[in-house]
Amino acid sequence: MEIGAVAAMRYVKDAIMAAKLVMEHTGHTLLVGEKATSFAISMGLAGPTNLSSPESIEKWSNWRQNNCQPNFWKNVAPAGNCGPYHPINIPKDPVKSAVWENQGITCQEWLENDNLLEPTNSHFNSVNRHNHDTISMAVIDKMGHVAVGTSTNGATFKIPGRVGDGPIPGSSAYGDDEVGACGATGDGDIMMRFLPCYQVVESMRLGMEPRDAAVDAISRIARKYPDFVGAVFALNKKGVHAGACHGWTFQYSVRNSSMLDVEVITVTP
Repeated sequence: MEIGAVAAMRYVKDAIMAAKLVMEHTGHTLLVGEKATSFAISMGLAGPTNLSSPESIEKWSNWRQNNCQPNFWKNVAPAGNCGPYHPINIPKDPVKSAVWENQGITCQEWLENDNLLEPTNSHFNSVNRHNHDTISMAVIDKMGHVAVGTSTNGATFKIPGRVGDGPIPGSSAYGDDEVGACGATGDGDIMMRFLPCYQVVESMRLGMEPRDAAVDAISRIARKYPDFVGAVFALNKKGVHAGACHGWTFQYSVRNSSMLDVEVITVTP
């Protein structure tokens, strides 16, 4: 039950090592933002470093030229450009209504433009295998100890300040020497609401096989969010592994001491 994590950390490339330093050298679980950056650099990691690449700059420039679409905003106006945004939910408080009207937006205008109350760009359509880069890994050493880790840039075109499931215990990864481990990838904003990897490990603790535990965890999410995209892998302490996915075809790789090379496992919905 040792853990370390960083989130919203900028200017330091080696985020997974920063998380390990939190685990090994602090009594905390999670450090965030500029102070996470300062911590990582103070502990010897390289930085501050410009992490932009020509590819990422080009992608961002094209996105800006497309009026910052797609994005993760919803129920805001103006919906079709780069903001600044303000909420368009109709306030029930008459005092708030008067304040909004004084700012030039009346309830009548909201009612006339009720189509703006629906998200213009559902974030479900923004997460796919081409635009996010989560890597989750689980390892069982020769002593039987289990370790897991996750590293990610997060979702493309996310709202600044967003933290996904990567650093959240039990969401993108979870492990227990007595049971096994789990890793996850996909729409972290949805998946973190279910702590799927904690669910997988606890299901295996209760006797489920890895495949059944993985399918169960994904099914719990799909019942509430049928359009979500995501996957998990499950690994028990004996080395038996399996995966489950929803909304895409998922691949994970495996290697043990008896194998000459990694094996890529393909999982279909």
